[in-house]
Amino acid sequence: MTITVAVTGGIGAGKSTIAQRRGADGAVVIDSDRLAREVVGLGTPGLAAVADRFGSVVVAADGSLDRAALAAIVFADAGARRELEAITHPLVRARFAALRDSAPPRSVVVNDIPLLTSSEMAATFHLVIGVGAPGEVRVQRLMDRGLTAKDARARIGAQISDDRRRVLCDTWIDNSAGPVDVLADADRLWARLAEFAGNVEARRPARRGGAALVAYDPDWPAAAHRLSARVRRAVGDCRVDHVGSTAVEGLSAQNVIDLQLAVADLGEADRFAPALAQAGFPRCSEVDAGMPRPGDAKPAGDEPAHLRERLHVNADPGQSINLYLRVRNAPEWRRSLRVRDWLRADGVGRAEYTAKGFLPAAADELSRAWAVSTDWLPG
Repeated sequence: MTITVAVTGGIGAGKSTIAQRRGADGAVVIDSDRLAREVVGLGTPGLAAVADRFGSVVVAADGSLDRAALAAIVFADAGARRELEAITHPLVRARFAALRDSAPPRSVVVNDIPLLTSSEMAATFHLVIGVGAPGEVRVQRLMDRGLTAKDARARIGAQISDDRRRVLCDTWIDNSAGPVDVLADADRLWARLAEFAGNVEARRPARRGGAALVAYDPDWPAAAHRLSARVRRAVGDCRVDHVGSTAVEGLSAQNVIDLQLAVADLGEADRFAPALAQAGFPRCSEVDAGMPRPGDAKPAGDEPAHLRERLHVNADPGQSINLYLRVRNAPEWRRSLRVRDWLRADGVGRAEYTAKGFLPAAADELSRAWAVSTDWLPG
C-alpha cells in the first residue's frame, strides 16, 4: 500500500525543488508537467486531439507539437486554455494512476502537480503540500529561465492565486528565501510522510501528544473541509459534519478535528472501515468511542453504549482527527449537532463551556443542548 502526496504551487514557486528532494529520499516522484508533455508527444492521440481543436498552426514541421505557438494561444485566451485542459488533464490523470499503481509497496508517491485547483482533486491525495513565494520573486525566477517579465506575469496570472491554493493544502512551505531554507523545511516534512506511510500500511493510528488547549485557529474549518472531502472520496457521497469544539468559531480547543460521518447502520460503518483505513483514517478499536452520557436512553437489549458508534482516527502524525461513524438520527448523532449549534449560537454558553474546562459530557451542558428544538438540526 502506498500514500500519495501532492506538491503544488504556482509557476516559479519552487515546488519541483521540494519534489526532487523527496525523490532523493526514496519517494516515487511523478512530474505532471512531464506527463503533460508525454501525452501530447509525437504520434499520440493527445496530440491529434490538440491539433484537431487548435489547427495545424500548433504542429511543427516534424509533426510534433509547436509548444510556443500553442502557448501564445492559450495564455491569451482563458477559454482556449480550458479547452486544452479538457483534452490533456484526463490523459495526465490516467497516466499518473498507472504510474502510482506500479509503485512498490509502502512507497510515498509524490506528484509534482501545478494545476491542483479543487477540493475534489485534493481529496485524491493523502496529503497536499503547498509551496509559495511572492509574485515578484516568482517573476524574477522565470526571467532567469529566459521568459520576459510580461510573459512571466501572464503565466502567473493564468493560474489560481496562492490564497485560493492555500485552502487546498494541508501544509504550506514559504519559498521566498531560496533553496537552503526551503529544503530544511522539506526535510522536516519527510519524517511526517515516512511515518504516515508506515501507519497507513499497518492500519494503525498515529501517535498523539498530550491534550492541550490552544487558541481558536481560523484554519480549522478549511482543514475539516479537506478531511471531509477525503472521507467522502473513500466511502461515497455520505453526509460528513464538522462537530466538536474546533467547529465553533472563536472557541479555544484541543487541536483535534472532530468529524461525524452519518451511516445507515453499524454494518455500513464496518463495511467502510477498510476504505477509510486506506485513505488514512484507521479504526481505533482500542478506544470506547461513545461512553454513556447523561440522558442516554438505555440501548436495546444488553448492547453497551460504546458499541453504538465507531471511531476512526488519523494515520497522519501531523493532524489529529476523530472521525465518528454514527447512525443518522440516532441520539449520539443528533447530540453532537445540537451541542455544536448551541455553542455557535449562545455566547454565554460558550463562556460557561470554556470555564468548565471543556468537559463535553457535563450533565448541565448536555441537558441544555438536549432541550434545544429539533429545528436546530440541519437536514
